Amino acid sequence: MKFSDIVTQLSPESHSLIDNPHLDPDLQGITPIQDAIAHTLSYIEGDKFAKMVVETTASALILPLDSTLQEQATKKGLAWLSSPYPRLTFAQALNLFYQPFIPKPQIHPSSVISDDVVLGKDVSIGANVVIQEGVKLGDNVCIYPNVVIYPHSVIGDRTLLHSNCTIHERTQIGQNCVIHSGAVIGAEGFGFVPIKEGWYKMPQSGYVLLEEGVEIGCNSTVDRPAVGITRIGKNTKLDNLVHIGHNCQIGQNCAFAGQVGLAGGVTVGNRVILGGQVGVANQAIIGDGAIASAQTGISSNVKSGETVSGTPSMPHKIYLKVSAMYKNLPDMYKAFRQSKKQES
Repeated sequence: MKFSDIVTQLSPESHSLIDNPHLDPDLQGITPIQDAIAHTLSYIEGDKFAKMVVETTASALILPLDSTLQEQATKKGLAWLSSPYPRLTFAQALNLFYQPFIPKPQIHPSSVISDDVVLGKDVSIGANVVIQEGVKLGDNVCIYPNVVIYPHSVIGDRTLLHSNCTIHERTQIGQNCVIHSGAVIGAEGFGFVPIKEGWYKMPQSGYVLLEEGVEIGCNSTVDRPAVGITRIGKNTKLDNLVHIGHNCQIGQNCAFAGQVGLAGGVTVGNRVILGGQVGVANQAIIGDGAIASAQTGISSNVKSGETVSGTPSMPHKIYLKVSAMYKNLPDMYKAFRQSKKQES
């Protein structure tokens, strides 16, 4: 594909200007900058990779709005375009070279589908899929092999269910969602009442609601509650191995990295980012735009826009100061012991 063709097909807001218009290399793929070779397109973002402009063997680059880097690329004889968001432009360019495999609309003869299931237009249902009574599938739903959908669930238009995921009863999944392999949506929440003999199991009569554009990673779980709804808001993305407890209310456009765990009844606002292995205690409230760095333990509420770290969580600036003190603790303790001896 010619570089000029790529530029033409990218959305106008993804780039601002193009230099070296006489350079129009034929590009055969897209690569990360550290692995770039001739006839590939790559991108530069951040100071860490800025030096790669003069070192790369790529034939074309997506650059930030940085005149120094642009001059270096021009001097090197590279085709390039400038973008306020190089990584976004790179992602858009990837769509021109790669499209994920989507099966053609069909129903595999080995699938088991209840007679009262409502099927939308152009659905694809793979081998050994089981769809139980009362389920409704929207248009262009794609279900890969070995998926099980429990009774009275609803799957919205263009939603993709990857192999071996399980959708439990009464789950509501919106349009354009993606559920990756091994995920379990709508299983029973962890609800047990302590009694003298041990534990009394509380029936989990609620359901899970995933709004439009939600993506659930591999082997992640979203539990239904005893009563009410566990809700995940529009365009929220969960990485692999994430656990969402019963009755959690998660806002829109959030992103949770791998191994995040939310206990029951947690409320999360919009645009919240949780790093890997963040744990959130029962009933905690996290405000809009908050960020928790990796391995943070959140045991109380987090204000909107706040960044927290550590266990128990604290403002990130304080955490950095505390962390800097850790390495000095042995010397501090030694000095303390010496002062106690002198006092005695």
